[in-house]
Amino acid sequence: MFDDFYGLTGRPFQLTPDPDFYFESATHRKALSYLGYGMAQGEGFIVITGEIGSGKSTLVAHLMQKIDPDQMTVGQVVTSNLDGEELVHVVAQSFGLDIEGHDKAAALGAIEDFLHEEARAGRRCLLVVDESQNLSIEALEELRMMSNFQLGSHPLLQQLLLGQPEFKDVLATHGELEQLRQRVIAAHHLGAMEPEELQPYIEHRLACVGWQGNPAWDQRVFAEMYEATGGIPRRVNQVATRLLLLGAVEQRTRIDNAMLSSVLKEMAGDNAFPEAAPKPMPKKEPAPAPGPIKHVAEEHTAPEQVAAASASASGQFEELLAQRDAQIAELQEAIAALSAQAKAEPSVAENDRSDEFFARLDALEKRVEEQEQSVKQVLTMMIEWIEGDDRQAA
Repeated sequence: MFDDFYGLTGRPFQLTPDPDFYFESATHRKALSYLGYGMAQGEGFIVITGEIGSGKSTLVAHLMQKIDPDQMTVGQVVTSNLDGEELVHVVAQSFGLDIEGHDKAAALGAIEDFLHEEARAGRRCLLVVDESQNLSIEALEELRMMSNFQLGSHPLLQQLLLGQPEFKDVLATHGELEQLRQRVIAAHHLGAMEPEELQPYIEHRLACVGWQGNPAWDQRVFAEMYEATGGIPRRVNQVATRLLLLGAVEQRTRIDNAMLSSVLKEMAGDNAFPEAAPKPMPKKEPAPAPGPIKHVAEEHTAPEQVAAASASASGQFEELLAQRDAQIAELQEAIAALSAQAKAEPSVAENDRSDEFFARLDALEKRVEEQEQSVKQVLTMMIEWIEGDDRQAA
């Protein structure tokens, strides 16, 4: 919508990593330097970490554009919670090997044979593993074992590991990863952009889609957008997209600070960007990853504990329902009895006690209504518990 309104040839702030929009901030320039040094060694591990949305995948996509496929073969893996055997199969598939039905030993053999063939053809092999924080210690050990593949004294496989900050911590402190640590030849943590880089970043991405100055941007917008996003590229992209959309809806040719305030308020309200606020964004503690964290953090909730908690909550809920049903039945019986009494003794409704009779009836009906409200509240609490973040993480 806004691309047509502003005469752009595409979406400048899409969230999907695209090397054509690569912007070399200071931290990305350092990362490329470490990557260049590490790849020149042709062995071991290169580790790049960074916050969610800091541009790790875009950096790698930019690197892939520069690699000559006649000189290097690249396998790429985006991991989930894989154990050692699963990872071996996924690595084999990333290099195009058909290992369906093979066990781990056979899959490893196929990978080693492939690496030997590539080396004889004069090609190096690089394995890129994204979201490495999700890997178990067992899977990381399998990666280390693959780094042992050699042709004579020539290493056959180099690996680039990308991960969130918790992966850096696990790699640095876990006792079982000492041998892998010794094989890391280059590492860098991608930080946020500097404040003075945000305006060039936005203008660079706009220029990639034919921006000719429409819309114009007030200078104050860049400073306040940096405070709201912390300089994390993906967060900047989210806010900038909303600004362009609002500008198109209101047919604005200039993005100003009032529009930014409106967008940040809206995003905070719909939880699309809850951290957005006119102040520096605090770093959020990462959620426990299902891979390494389960080996490191003993306090992580065990499945049997989750099941026990769920069973306990379910039992309490059923007990509350049973109590509710019994009370409602009792009240309904009382109401029925009073109604029968009224029919049998019409004078009751017509004499001096009529007010007392209807007062008792109203009180009973209110108790029924209160019981219904109580059950609704219990149901709401149960739903919130089931759909809550803690339950999902467990």
